[in-house]
This record gives sequence, structure tokens and C-alpha cells, in this order.
Amino acid sequence: MRIRTTVLAALAALALASAPPAAAAVSGAPAAGTGRPGDIVTSAPTAFRTLPGVPTATRAWHITYRSTTATGRPDVVSGTVVVPDDGEQGPRPLLTWGIGAVGLSDECAVSGRFPQGTSIEAQLIDLALRRGWAVAVTDYEGLGAPGDHTYTAGRSEGHAVLDAARAAQRLPATGLSPDAPVGIMGYSQGGQAAGWAAELHASYAPELRLKGTAAGGVPADLPTTLDYNDGGAGAGLALMALTGQDAAFPALRLDAYLNDRGRGYVDFMKRNCVALSTIAGLFQHMSEVTVRDPLAAPAWQLALRSSYLGTRSPDRPVYLYQGLVDELIPYRVGEALRTRWCAQGVPVEWRDYPLDHVTTALTGIPAALDWMAGRLADAPARGNCTA
Repeated sequence: MRIRTTVLAALAALALASAPPAAAAVSGAPAAGTGRPGDIVTSAPTAFRTLPGVPTATRAWHITYRSTTATGRPDVVSGTVVVPDDGEQGPRPLLTWGIGAVGLSDECAVSGRFPQGTSIEAQLIDLALRRGWAVAVTDYEGLGAPGDHTYTAGRSEGHAVLDAARAAQRLPATGLSPDAPVGIMGYSQGGQAAGWAAELHASYAPELRLKGTAAGGVPADLPTTLDYNDGGAGAGLALMALTGQDAAFPALRLDAYLNDRGRGYVDFMKRNCVALSTIAGLFQHMSEVTVRDPLAAPAWQLALRSSYLGTRSPDRPVYLYQGLVDELIPYRVGEALRTRWCAQGVPVEWRDYPLDHVTTALTGIPAALDWMAGRLADAPARGNCTA
């Protein structure tokens, strides 16, 4: 506990050096510092579509809600709550869903993409809705709400995922019960968010009746993942990750490490979404966009280490899946997370696929949902830690 408190204090010092005061979430909204995490700030009906112009049998609300930053400050986050319009009465399970990387610009937030039918991940979310489950989807800190997106800041993401579930249950129009079973799901950035939510549940949101977490393609070890992507297909995502860490901890001063080319890339990424940002940074080396290596600086090492998964034990079963030839998240990173959680006695069911990052996301979702269905129905979790 003392070590964890010391790390949080150090990270808070990094943030305070240049962080702005907590701002109002939306025009006329109360300040982020009032109320409880998970409290609704604003809500409005919206639409959930998997394709442009094609309606789904759902009811949906755009929300902003109170949450907590990586350094423990109150903030306001946006998101979407979707409930099947199936005529069913009474409590239903709720999934809180960590979305995969969408980009750094507010225009990328999935809460704005769902009504347009332009979110690719909406088709995966729809598979859960077709099972009769409600789904809460966070935009994460700084996407669709004031501030910069803290991409890959694990603690902030975990808070946002847990508080999205709280917000969904506190939104009267949904008919969701605070006693209903809750599951956590996510892949890629969403897998990191789901993993953090799983680890934080007992201390941050113990009132949620969490049944289990399904996470895939998890960047559980950022230094290893960033090194893996240097000069590779995910080089642009690596620079996005540094930008997100800088947003979470502004005293890191990323700009001081970048050359003109690097500053140009970051400016481009802040104005665009993940596809263009990935293409822009394709196969570049960190040395090509920096004047000195941020990963060699103690402050940066501390910040990246603060998003490391596996140092605390999830208090519910976990399903982990990973592509053997994942070009963005090293297989060994996912496998090592499994080992760490298994060593702490967590019932982990592990599955790998002989596939790349995106194909694993598409191929692995049915089995992940089947596993989650068992947990929501209180079926025993076997795990395969000894396999």
C-alpha cells in the first residue's frame, strides 16, 4: 500500500506542474469536483447504429458523467448507454465496454459515431445487445469532453469504464438495476481499460455486482509494447501513446523531446482519427521524431510503469485472448499478464489465435461473449492457468 501511495503521489506531482484546473464538462454543467464518480451530468437520447442509415432495435442515450483522472482528480467523461428495445421487463445484465483506439480528436469519439453508423466496433457491441444485455460505452477521458485524450493512461481508462457502469445504472430511463450483474469487456486499448477496471473494481467501485472481465489484445506492458512498435506497423500508435501519457501527466513535457517532424506528427494526430494517424506514422522510428529519447527519462519511465497491469489481483474471473502473430501487441505481453494474474490466484481462462491484431478481435469476440454469458449466469469459472 505504501509503494502504491508513493507512486500515485509522484504521478500527481507530474500532473500538477502544468495541469489546468478541473473544468466544467459541458456548457452550463456543474464543475467536475461536485458529486460522486458515476453521477450523471447530462443525458440526451441518441441513436445506436451499426451501419449508416440502418436503425437497430435499441434505445440509446448520450451521457456525460463524473469520473476520476489517473492522478485522482475529478473529471467529466462522455459516453453512450444502449439498451435493447425488446419488450423485456425487469433487470437485465449490463456490460461496460472499453472501446479500442479511435484517435485523439474529439471527432473520433464513438458517442458521436454511433448515431452515424460509422463505428466499426458497433457491430461487435451489437452481438452483446442481441443477447438482451445493456451496454455502456465510455469515450474515455478527453474524447467528446473537455481536455486532451489520455490515450493508454490505464488508471484513467479503468475509472472511466467502471464509472460508465455506475452512470448507466443511475440513468432512470434505462430501467437498469444497481443489483443487476455487470461484466467488463474490451479489446486493444479497450483491453487495457478492461484490465484496469478489473484490477480497480474492489477498491474503486465495489458496489458493482461484477461477474467477470473479458479482455483481448491487452497492452499490459507499455515500455515493451512501445519498443516492439518502434519502426513497425504500430509506430504511429506508439507516438499517440506518448501523446496520451503527456495529456495525463503534462509535466512530462513531450514537446521538449520532439523535433519539428515529431511536433508536426503530434499536431496531425490531435486533429485526426486512428486510421490516418496510423498511416502517417507507419514504420517510423522514435529517433526520427525526437531530439532525445523520452523512454530513457526517469519521469517517463515512472508514468509508463503506472499503467503496467498485473501488479494487483482482479477480484473476479478473467478471460484473456491474444493473437499469436499480433503485429501491434507482442504475444509475450499478453502471455506474461496471464502468468502474473494466475500467480495471484485469479481464475484466468486463456485463449490464443494464430492471427493478427484485428482478425483476432473479430474472430475472438463470439467465444469471449460465450464466456461472459456463463459468468453473468453465475456458472463456475474453470480457468486454465495450469494448461
